[in-house]
Amino acid sequence: MVQYKDYYQILGVSRTSSEQEIKTAYRKMARKYHPDANKNDPTAEERIKEINEAYEVLKDQEKRKKYDQLGPNWKAGDQFKPPPDYSGFSFDFGKGAGGNMGNMGGMGGMGGAGSFSDFFEAIFGGSFGGGQPGARPGQGAAAGAGAAGAAARKRSLDQEAEIDLVVEELAQGARRTLQVTAPGGKTKTIEVKIPKGMRAGKKVRVPGEGATMPGVTEKGDLYLRIKVKPHKYYTIDGDNLVVELAISPAQAVVGGEVSVSTIEGAVTIKVPAGTQSGRMLRLKGKGLPNTDQKPAGDLLVRTKIVIPTHLSDKERSLYEQLAKLEKEKTTQA
Repeated sequence: MVQYKDYYQILGVSRTSSEQEIKTAYRKMARKYHPDANKNDPTAEERIKEINEAYEVLKDQEKRKKYDQLGPNWKAGDQFKPPPDYSGFSFDFGKGAGGNMGNMGGMGGMGGAGSFSDFFEAIFGGSFGGGQPGARPGQGAAAGAGAAGAAARKRSLDQEAEIDLVVEELAQGARRTLQVTAPGGKTKTIEVKIPKGMRAGKKVRVPGEGATMPGVTEKGDLYLRIKVKPHKYYTIDGDNLVVELAISPAQAVVGGEVSVSTIEGAVTIKVPAGTQSGRMLRLKGKGLPNTDQKPAGDLLVRTKIVIPTHLSDKERSLYEQLAKLEKEKTTQA
């Protein structure tokens, strides 16, 4: 008989838990019950399959939403049958080949592979597609379920980690040498190429460097989520880089040429006469590149008038003359 599985209970989280809380709980449980760390526990392999199945559902917004439609009143181990008003899937609780309850119109391929439970099949098996033209009854569905099951198993073995980059590495790309844990607890060194044009929150896929599971041929992938370190000079605004340029009162009044650093090196720009503090000067195409065909962003130079605090006698004399002129001008007005 098909028994209800409480995926929240399996991961030790509540129904209101966030995606990050679910991910954290999954990682903790996966480490605790991984068969490599529990070689003398015959139940470890079954437990890790159950944990992976729970995470497969709860990490996916659509699957989680459909699972939550069943309501919170079920208890783990209860005989399960979908409520009459449960919609969005087709169910077949009749006897299939071999007389097992819960086979989905010949879609028992996943259960036979030992990766997901009959409960998972009963809820999500119907979404894996129907038969193929010319196939015997149930043949195409079983093939579709097998392929989908393999893909789902592979996704459940995917792992994610964070990697810190500086602005220059976003613009120019980077290579990183990482230590990853291989099956059996051994560590190995891999080299990862980070393409230029990445952004915070984007992921770099490293094929075949995720988790493994005894009895499963698929290997998960490692996904590196990009984090960007604060920069002493640049801030990021979408594809643009923003930099602050200190100018003197004299440069603000009469204008002049000043040097500005870009990710490609220093360039000279012209500060227009009469520039106010906070004015933005734009250097087109000197921002961050993109991984696609979009043009690069711009470098936005924000001016900041800095009042000098240490003056030579000559400078002080000139400022005093200027102040006198301004006072006379005000009086005449």
